[in-house]
Amino acid sequence: MIVHLIDGTYELYRHFYGLRRFNKGEDAPFGAVIGVLNTVLQMIEADATHIGVATDHVIESVRNELWAGYKTGEGIDGALRAQFHPLEDALAAMGVVVWPMVDLEADDALASAARIAADDTRVERVCIWTPDKDLAQCVRADRVVQVDRKSGKIRTEEGVRAKFGVAPSLIADYLALVGDAADGYPGIPGIGAVGAARLLNRYGAIEEFPADVLGNTRDRALLFKDLATLRTQIPLFTNVDELRWRGPGAGFAALVERMGDTRLLGRCEKILSRANRVEACASEDEHGGMKYRTGAVSGLASKLQSASKVFHSFWEAVCHSTYSCRPVQ
Repeated sequence: MIVHLIDGTYELYRHFYGLRRFNKGEDAPFGAVIGVLNTVLQMIEADATHIGVATDHVIESVRNELWAGYKTGEGIDGALRAQFHPLEDALAAMGVVVWPMVDLEADDALASAARIAADDTRVERVCIWTPDKDLAQCVRADRVVQVDRKSGKIRTEEGVRAKFGVAPSLIADYLALVGDAADGYPGIPGIGAVGAARLLNRYGAIEEFPADVLGNTRDRALLFKDLATLRTQIPLFTNVDELRWRGPGAGFAALVERMGDTRLLGRCEKILSRANRVEACASEDEHGGMKYRTGAVSGLASKLQSASKVFHSFWEAVCHSTYSCRPVQ
């Protein structure tokens, strides 16, 4: 099986500001939420079966206690903020596993979920759907990969090295040195991307640096590394079967009617109907069942008329059982 882990907060931002390009600032109350639901259904229609979505229930986290300048929810557009919690409710009603994070962040949930899923020998691949560079530290060979839906890039361990100049295991160190403006910490003065990669490849983790390399900025660098290091021990689930999508709950019909897009329910029903037919075919031909499933991935993906060209171009690479990752520059 392939496990898909989605950065729900990023997806909500992406859809919100994507709609802003056309709505002239007249934001529909649930416009971005509907967009995210459509994106998740698009994946399920293309044969994704095991899905988990992580969200930031609030932007602030324990990291704000470690560094005063760490990112906060200040400045978030009110129309966007108003859709944070409705997204979580809508995903849960649609039958998708969702992890709303409070003390820790959505990135921590993705990292923990990736670790749990990758430890299961039944899992062929874990796909983390986010462009956030923090999640590059979770990449493992071509078993745990990072997928950027917008650019169409699939980043393997080799791809992480090509982009940042260091292995995934050193990404937290790298970010500590160069800083992360999106998260609100500046890095170490005088050290850029090239210099950081050179130091890390020469000495290893920051803790292994000779004392004179960072001087009196060493403690600050270690603090920033702590900020950049994702937590992987959150007990989100115990069995990947908990992530299997089995259809929406009883309250989904009323919810989509209230949001103004009842087509979402119809799509769910079609997916379930098709899944039942596939299961029936597989049970009739036990030996040919896997062959049918493999062909169905490409077939279903090709029928996604609403999918973008980027989605079409790399979905098979992400989900097809014969896929082989190529590093991304």
